[in-house]
Amino acid sequence: MMVLPRPHRDDALIAVSGLAGGLLLWGLGLHSTEGGRPLSGPWTVLVPLLAMSGLELLRRTLPTAALLAGTAVLVADRFTPGSIATVLMFTDLVYAAVVYGPPASARRIPYAAGLITVGATLCSLAWFRDPSALLLGLVVGLVSAGPATSGALVRNHREAAEAARLRANQTALLAELDRREAITAERARMARELHDLVANHLSAIAIHSTAALSLDEPATTRQALTVIRENSVAGLAEMRRLIGLLRDSGDRTRPAVAPTLAGLGALVEQAATSGAASGLKCTLDAAIDADAAPPAPVALAAYRIVQESLTNALKHADAGEVAVRLTGAAGRTLTVTVTSPCGSGAGPRAPGSGAGLVGMRERIALLGGEFEAGAEPGPVGGPERIWRVRAVLPMVDDKEPSS
Repeated sequence: MMVLPRPHRDDALIAVSGLAGGLLLWGLGLHSTEGGRPLSGPWTVLVPLLAMSGLELLRRTLPTAALLAGTAVLVADRFTPGSIATVLMFTDLVYAAVVYGPPASARRIPYAAGLITVGATLCSLAWFRDPSALLLGLVVGLVSAGPATSGALVRNHREAAEAARLRANQTALLAELDRREAITAERARMARELHDLVANHLSAIAIHSTAALSLDEPATTRQALTVIRENSVAGLAEMRRLIGLLRDSGDRTRPAVAPTLAGLGALVEQAATSGAASGLKCTLDAAIDADAAPPAPVALAAYRIVQESLTNALKHADAGEVAVRLTGAAGRTLTVTVTSPCGSGAGPRAPGSGAGLVGMRERIALLGGEFEAGAEPGPVGGPERIWRVRAVLPMVDDKEPSS
């Protein structure tokens, strides 16, 4: 047993209104035509009226079927005195079939209505041979082509609005994805910056505290405590600078303080002081052309690479020379090379997590440079094996910001 879908509330209201209007016209004796009909009894007009009102209940749930049945009811109404309410409800069925029907029907009904209008006009002219017959074609157009065209315009407007809404939702989704990606990238950058800031100082503190605990010599202990204090103070200063940057409300009038290549001398000197107890000697050779001032992101990346390499040397290198060399020419590349004796595992050492090499690779990748790190045979007259870090940075300023 087929069960008809439940009509929409608005459809029921339209059906009841159309039926009430048709009954009012019937009660007043107003009809669309007078006499000359095969079924001209006073009650015959009510049958198409009731049928068309019932079809209005299906205008949204079964629009195509309602239109086909409504066409048959409209033809039957032409054999009665007729009711203008029946005709108006039929025009609404045409409109609803285009607006709520399947896409194929929505495309075909306006064309079919146009052809019917043209055909009815030509046939009327051929049959009556009177220009007044054009009025019949006008009536057919108002009943069929007019509602179909209106429905097509409304449907196209709704589809355009829906497409615009979908595009807006997609734009909002893409914006949210971009925001999340930006947050993830910023977190990664902050993690690299935090690691580079504190790893050097904490490694020196760990090494010298281990040495002070393992050697019961007052002079050594005092020297270790001095180095520990210096690195603690420096580390706190770096942490305050980073926290200040994070708390900055966006005031661009004050420049952000960031490490530059000019601070490499102090960095190497500090590393030499921290590694003196382990027999490390740190040297710096900065062979950079006078007019080859690297952009801020490149300078920051070079500083962090040297800082992390010195930190790794303090953790793992054997006694010997840690050589830092920078070469660069204007408009070309900046090359950073740090070599240190490979460690044998003897003596106090600080544990490492491996995050330093990962951070260096990420920095170089963001700037579009080249990075390599690993052990290789040492030079003649030097250690048997050395650890070599080499980074090539392009002299461009289109990647990571400096703060």
